[in-house]
Amino acid sequence: MTPWTPADIPNLTGRTAIVTGANSGIGLPTARELARHGARVIVATRSADKGEAAVAEIRRAVPEADVAYGGLDLADQSSIRRFAATVDKVDLLVNNAGIGMIPRQVTKDGWEMQFGTNHLGHFALTGLLLPRLLAGPDARVVTVSSAAHSMGRLDLDDLGLERGYGRMSAYARSKLANLLFTLELQRRARTAGTALTSVATHPGATATSIFKVGPLQPLLGLFLQSAEAGATPSLYAATSPAITGGEFVGPRTKLLTPSETARSEEVARRLWEVSTELTGVRFEEIAYR
Repeated sequence: MTPWTPADIPNLTGRTAIVTGANSGIGLPTARELARHGARVIVATRSADKGEAAVAEIRRAVPEADVAYGGLDLADQSSIRRFAATVDKVDLLVNNAGIGMIPRQVTKDGWEMQFGTNHLGHFALTGLLLPRLLAGPDARVVTVSSAAHSMGRLDLDDLGLERGYGRMSAYARSKLANLLFTLELQRRARTAGTALTSVATHPGATATSIFKVGPLQPLLGLFLQSAEAGATPSLYAATSPAITGGEFVGPRTKLLTPSETARSEEVARRLWEVSTELTGVRFEEIAYR
């Protein structure tokens, strides 16, 4: 069978896509290829300078691209609400942005930074955009997780990691939360009878800024795959007609099996409840009745 490539993306004319963190890493080629195939793309990122530079780069590669910058800081719930209020239409949300392996910090709202940004930020964004997603046919939410989720441990009584912080363990925990959210979103959307599709991806080891190796940073490309290759699972999840919802798409578009914890409906429900309490975002349209 011929491997799937971005050339297989169908015509996306008339569809609007939001890609968080689309100024760099795998987010940039994700946004570029969606625009290349006709989607209106919003590059949602914190830095206006970097966001506008990404828009210009996409336009150089795809002169006909319909692409714009949107200011979004996933570590600031007020910024997420301001951004969501500007969105009038969205068919495809790619929850791509992420931080990893950083010293312990907190978000503007006081939450541990990796969990607060990677999970709670995208949880709130998805919920705030849910009415617009459900307004159109065949809406999709793609959330970038990682194989590292299998190392994650989720203590809902210590979300601030006050009892011990590790850069990698905090990252793995946030990626586990991404998968739990993805699968619970699919269950709720299906139970509510909506056409929303929720999919998770693992890009594979990719030469992006999430791996920080000091002066050796320029050499990462010799050992890790390109950002374009890392974007392939996201593009497949976002556009392939073979996707039905609840998949975990890995490198070379192979379907992966989430860890036992990630598949736990009980843990997912508890995380959803805690995330709702923290963010105040309730997903009323697909709430369990």
